[in-house]
Amino acid sequence: ATIVTDGRRASNPINIADEHCHTNRKESSVDKKARRKLIMASILCVIFMIAECTGGILSSSLAIATDAAHLLTDFAGFMISLFAIWIAQRKPTRLMPFGWYRAEVIGALTSVLTIWVVTGVLVYMAIQRIITDDYEIEAFIMLISSAIGVVVNVILGMTLHQHGHAHGRRPSPVPGEIPEDISVHRSSSNINVRAAFIHVLGDFIQSIGVFIAALIIFFLPSWKIVDPICTFLFSVLVLITTFAIIKETIIVLMEGMPRDMDFNDVLNTFLSIDGVVAVHNLRIWALTLDKTALAAHIVIQPGVSPSDVLKMSSKKIHGKYNFFEMTLQIENFQPKMEFCRQCQVPN
Repeated sequence: ATIVTDGRRASNPINIADEHCHTNRKESSVDKKARRKLIMASILCVIFMIAECTGGILSSSLAIATDAAHLLTDFAGFMISLFAIWIAQRKPTRLMPFGWYRAEVIGALTSVLTIWVVTGVLVYMAIQRIITDDYEIEAFIMLISSAIGVVVNVILGMTLHQHGHAHGRRPSPVPGEIPEDISVHRSSSNINVRAAFIHVLGDFIQSIGVFIAALIIFFLPSWKIVDPICTFLFSVLVLITTFAIIKETIIVLMEGMPRDMDFNDVLNTFLSIDGVVAVHNLRIWALTLDKTALAAHIVIQPGVSPSDVLKMSSKKIHGKYNFFEMTLQIENFQPKMEFCRQCQVPN
């Protein structure tokens, strides 16, 4: 069999994972699916957002307005996410050697921060209502609008729902190409779709609450204070449901190690290779939530072939972890390495 790299057919086929610093990369199907889901969700979101805005104005319900505002924020988030997915596909340059992959992480972070700002504004409006008590609720319109909101969020949730993890291996169609689904579970979802789905999940729970509040006000009009109280409760819910996304994006932007990666397992894999006596400067960091990079200095015994160790290390590490970027440096063992602080394994 022969392989193709950079558009040229190799005369002496080799296993890319054995001899090279990275594997053949296929265009990810995840981003294509994410784009389709976000476009469909955006269209649905605009249609139903207009309906809820109309219902909120006619009913004078702040809870309905909160739901509509969250739909507006979701729509803005969808647009940010679509832009991020598009720009992330741009090829690396000398100025941007890792490409624009983190644009989607920044997009997700911006989307979540936006909904936090809107939530703060709505909480302020709810406080004003409780203090002044100068408002009336059209319970019937609120009831209809909240029912529509429940249906809207169910449809949006079904549109954006995706499986969180890949399982098993699929055979590689090209020699040396590491399968997209690997034995070590890695996230196969797009972070922007996940952020959008969490937004919609929070909105769905909120819509259920608004519907219950509408029923209460419909049968007990004097209990209209339920409307701003719902705004408080659902604002807290939104903050809780979006916190996980904020945490993950910060880990990526701070170049932290993905939570599904075991540092000691990677270290022990290196140490299990014949001729390797130590590994230092081992760095594992996330480029995005589904793209991880590695750099390491591999210390070998005297007389061991550096090229053989490099070949075996590349094959073994790529085959087990499928790092998106990997840089390995081979060094001969020196006694002073045992006392060098920079050569010690971090805590």
